[in-house]
Amino acid sequence: MARYKLVVRRSVAKDLRSLPQADVARILVRIEALQMDPRPPGCEKLSGLERYRIRQGVYRILYEIADEVLTVVVVKVGHRREVYR
Repeated sequence: MARYKLVVRRSVAKDLRSLPQADVARILVRIEALQMDPRPPGCEKLSGLERYRIRQGVYRILYEIADEVLTVVVVKVGHRREVYR
């Protein structure tokens, strides 16, 4: 499988600053893994949007996939009760 280019929006860096460091480390590992497999087991396509989400504990990582240019864009990271708003 081809390696996807990973693009992280600036707002994601801002989202990560408010989270505990141990959780941030695990989230970054999951984000890096999206380069090799943008649709890992457990990912789910969100209804109404061309976005996907994966879980990391109580946090969710929302991202978009552009297969034609082999790019994964991480859109938002946050707690499960707030991330979809």
